[in-house]
Amino acid sequence: MTIYNAMQNGDRTGFMTSYLDALALVERLHRLLLDVIKDEFERTGVLDINAVQALLLFNIGDNEVTAGELKSRGYYQGSNVSYNLKKLVEMGYMHHQRCEIDRRSVRVRLTPKGRRIRDMVAELFARHAEGMQDKGVLGPDGVTEISSSLRRVERYWTDQIRYIY
Repeated sequence: MTIYNAMQNGDRTGFMTSYLDALALVERLHRLLLDVIKDEFERTGVLDINAVQALLLFNIGDNEVTAGELKSRGYYQGSNVSYNLKKLVEMGYMHHQRCEIDRRSVRVRLTPKGRRIRDMVAELFARHAEGMQDKGVLGPDGVTEISSSLRRVERYWTDQIRYIY
């Protein structure tokens, strides 16, 4: 009997139920994070950029990168990152320049306008981190434990992709 059939027959193990709950929670948290960023931008009058693009600017930070590097770091899917980088360049949030070595590749970095958005997101995250600690939602040990667990799941899934297929 496959796991899927066992799940359909109501024969779930406690671990499987918890694992599926955790997967759903990770998905919900990502969508909620995007909503939190969108809400912050609406409150501050930043309406020309979406939350995915803002996170992209935040993750690039002070680096100069290619779309491939962002994809290989695991931040974004190929077509998604290419589209958003193009839009961010058009809107003046990023500079782009062809690589000297590989003319097919384009390197991007934040403009002052892009750095302002990155700073807004960083300030939002700092406020949230402080608020979580102050309200006892999550402390240093808890966030370390969550991060550690999620890294182990990431390694497991990465190994599944690399070695199973």
